[in-house]
Amino acid sequence: MTTSFDCSDPNARSAGLAAAQQAIANRQCIVLPTDTVYGIGADAFSPQAVATLLAAKGRGRSMPPPVLVPRLQTMDGLAVDVSAEARALAEAFWPGGLTLIFHAQPSLTWDLGDTRGTVALRMPDDEIALDLLALTGPMAVSSANRTGQAAAQTAAQAQAQLAESVEVYLEAGPRPAEGSEGIPSTIVDATDFPLRVVRDGAVSLEELRAVVPTVLGLGEEPAPAQDTPAEEAPADGPAGSADEEAAEEAADTAAPRQS
Repeated sequence: MTTSFDCSDPNARSAGLAAAQQAIANRQCIVLPTDTVYGIGADAFSPQAVATLLAAKGRGRSMPPPVLVPRLQTMDGLAVDVSAEARALAEAFWPGGLTLIFHAQPSLTWDLGDTRGTVALRMPDDEIALDLLALTGPMAVSSANRTGQAAAQTAAQAQAQLAESVEVYLEAGPRPAEGSEGIPSTIVDATDFPLRVVRDGAVSLEELRAVVPTVLGLGEEPAPAQDTPAEEAPADGPAGSADEEAAEEAADTAAPRQS
């Protein structure tokens, strides 16, 4: 039975977090506030839960959800080949509006969809989201809306679209806050060097380059080495499925604000 909790009330917030934790343990979906928009979340390590999340959104396996983490250190348990440059970006902009695509730990028993061996990680800058993640561990989270519809900026808006497919709704008021523009996270592909932006968002290219000067902007290509023939220029890096997810999430977030 679907339940909604008003997290502006301390007692309801505590009850809501406990109910959401139990729902995640039971491989069910929940809706939670983040620092961008509301998200639909599920246990990242449960293929059944992730399949339920994708079905709730009307989305296929070709668009796997990103994974939200409670702390920076979790990155090393979920990703391999984390470069010093990628780590510097995480240290500078987590928690916050930066998603980093990595090669996933091959030993992990999870199935987020057709990821091509990659995982997109982010630490959100939202107190309720972080409190819940501290209880549940990493969660697969995507924008709380049916694919092609406007991203939900309240739990009530999410419930209007997702209805009984979600067990627990955590209502915490508008996300982003009233009067603020909804800006999606910036996504950086960190599976290769140089790092490259695959979606513009909350963290600007100038801010990224203040930490890692070699980051490539959206659509930019590295300058070929002068002794390298053009036909041998490096091919695009991996993480195509994460790029597809980025494009759809950007479209959802940019949809007109609902009243």
